[in-house]
Parts: sequence; C-alpha cells; structure tokens
Amino acid sequence: MCGTGAHMQAPPAGPSRHGWQGFRAGSFSRIRLSLNNENTLTENMVGVDQVLESLGKVIDPDLKKDIVSMGMIKDLELDDGNLKFTLELTTPACPFNVEIEDDVRKVIGELDGIKNLNLNVTAKVMEGRSLDEDAGMTTVKNIIGVASGKGGVGKSTVALNLALALGQTGAKVGLLDADIYGPSIPLMLGMKEAFMEVEANKLQPAEASGIKVVSFGFFAEQAHKAAIYRGPIISGILKQFLVDTNWSDLDYLIVDLPPGTGDIPLTLAQTIPITGILVVTTPQNVASNVAVKAVGMFEKLNVPIIGVVENMSGFVCNKCGEKHNVFGEGGAKRISEQFKIPLIGEIPLTAGIMAGSEEGRPIILTDPDSPSSNAFRSSAKNIAAQCSIIAAKLQEEMAAEAAASPDAGGAEGQSPPQQDAGKPLGVASAAEKDGGL
Repeated sequence: MCGTGAHMQAPPAGPSRHGWQGFRAGSFSRIRLSLNNENTLTENMVGVDQVLESLGKVIDPDLKKDIVSMGMIKDLELDDGNLKFTLELTTPACPFNVEIEDDVRKVIGELDGIKNLNLNVTAKVMEGRSLDEDAGMTTVKNIIGVASGKGGVGKSTVALNLALALGQTGAKVGLLDADIYGPSIPLMLGMKEAFMEVEANKLQPAEASGIKVVSFGFFAEQAHKAAIYRGPIISGILKQFLVDTNWSDLDYLIVDLPPGTGDIPLTLAQTIPITGILVVTTPQNVASNVAVKAVGMFEKLNVPIIGVVENMSGFVCNKCGEKHNVFGEGGAKRISEQFKIPLIGEIPLTAGIMAGSEEGRPIILTDPDSPSSNAFRSSAKNIAAQCSIIAAKLQEEMAAEAAASPDAGGAEGQSPPQQDAGKPLGVASAAEKDGGL
C-alpha cells in the first residue's frame, strides 16, 4: 500500500466497474441508502455508485490498483448525505498513509450532496505466504529471511533494527535469531538474563521493546560454549524454533539467518512457505560479489527476493555531517540492477550503531533521529510495501487458477490451489461480511 504516493485516475468506463456487481466482488458490507416514500433516490442525493466511482480514482502506487477493487473500503454507510466508511490500508508501515487519506477526502469532498464524512483509517497486514501450506504457523502472516553471502556485513544489526522499526509502526513483529552457531541478538538487545519457558509443549518467546524474540543464545548452557552440531541437528533446531514456538498473531516474523548458503537457509526455504528474502551487503565488491550467491540460491528455490539493503553505506561525521564512502559505494545498487530487485535502503555507518550493539541498546531506540535510524525506518516501510506486493500477486495467481479450474463454477468455500513448501507465496483473503446492499 506504499510507494511513491497515492495517485488518482479516472476509473474504466462501464457500469460493471463500480456497479452493484463489482461492489459485491469487493467484499464490502453494511450499505444503507436513504429512500423517499416512493422508494426512489432523492433527486439531489448522491448515490453509493457515485461514491465508489470517486473512490476508485485513488490508485495504490505499488499494487497499481484502485482502493475499491482492492477491497480497502469497508462498512460503507450512506444516509441522507451522511457518509461513513473505513479505509483499510494493507500495512501500518506504509509511508504514504497520510497522502492516501488526503486523496480519499479530496475525491469525496468533490461530490455534491455529501454533508458529512466520517472516515476511519485502519490497517490490516496482508498475508504474504500460503497459510494453508503451513499448519504449524498459521498465525504468522509474513516470514522474512534476512540473508547475506558472507559474514561481517552487519546482517544481525540490520535484522534487529528493521524488526524494531516495523514494530514502531504498530505492526506485530517477531524476531528469530536463526544463527545457531553464533547467536548475537540477545547481546544486542541487552537480554543476557532472558530465557524461554515451555508451556503446553510450546516455546514461549522472550519479549523486548515490543517484539517477540527467540534465540539459541537464551539457553544458559550455551552462553559460553560452541554449538558443535552437524547439519541435520541444526536443521532440527531451526524447525523447532519455527513451528514449536507460540508466536501467536504476528504481522511480520524476521528471521536472522547465518551467513552463506548452508543448511539453515535451505531448511527455512524448504520447510515452510515464506514471504521472501532480504539480502544484506556492504558497498565494496568483495561483499556484493558474494551476496549475489545468496540471491541466486533463493531464486533457484522459487523464493521471492524482497530486495537488497546496503549496510555501512558511507560514514557520516557526527561533527560536520559530511558522508565519507569508507568502504566504497554502489554495491547494493549493482545487485539491484543486475537481478532487477528493489534497492530497499542504504544504512550509513555511525558510531552509535556499534556502541548500541555492544551495550544492548539498538540505535533506533537510543538515537531515533540519527541518519541510521531514519534509514532503518525508511527501509522497514519499503519492506512492508514489498510484502504487500507479493501478497497481491499471489491473490491474482490463485484467483486465476481458481477461475481456470473445471470445478470452479463460482463455487464458494473452494480450497485454494496447493503451493510447494519452498514457494513462499501468501493469501490475503477478504472474508465476506454478513449484510446485503
């Protein structure tokens, strides 16, 4: 639901676009019309069709669809010129929520006959993966793996601050430290004494700064010991952390993967449907040339690439504010152009990031106005936008497959088509509410 801003355009011609047939397809509810004694619309009163036609001019810049056909208009009521409805955005992390709301108010304000507008703006994160293929994690809407081709690029720092940034928007967020060999998230969050309990055969995540956290580092006996395990055992631990944890309702689960293309990234991609992968690199060629290997691996596994983030993207002097490209520049941009994937963000290098990680105080919490914090927030919103795009594409694919099915016949309650476990696609189903026209 986010992008370069909301756009308005004229809707396609034809009565079916915003007529009652299209309105039912949009999954709306509780529509009321004020009728006169002759059961006809009062001459000077605007109708629901006109309202929907006007709202259809507001276009989502990322999804390339209008907010009416996307089912973002809920609980619309029109009574004697008094208009009331809910605008349900696809994520609270959209950077253009205000602009979209302003455009909605503008098109409604241009209608004659509307006396009052009662607009409620909410957000419901779309499901960017197939929940029907993941019985163990049906309450997690999006799973985002954070990967890198090599170590030392600040991947864990990026994963942590992005998780916190998403949580600050109001989204429900979890963070899984999947680096079994070198878990660092507990230290970076100042959770040295934290632990995870087991209730009803489910691990209960620890909590910090509003997000749920699971890490192998919480096990006291592992605090100063090396995890000397072979691949199958490591894969088993990751599976337990994923499906045997009480994640409850999450909009986004960020999985901090170990560097490289080994057992854990493969296990994540092949065990459960995931929304996509975020690749972290630094500007220099020695890092970006290895990061492309992670991109290639996940593409072979049919896992969408959400985008690439460039960490340590120049050093910002805290005295003069000038940026110095200590590690070169353009690494993430080259990957973005080569693979035609989004450049999610560029995180500048500041002393506060290092100090915060050492002291267990992430920079986005201790210095929210720093250039790095601003870059993390911008990147988090771009990630949320890409998750919505992936979810919308899946909806279209599943709708097309359902329509092409010989048993479709417009039947309701039909099971969606099956997806491969390694193909991280999701369904954002808008359930029909009770109520008629």
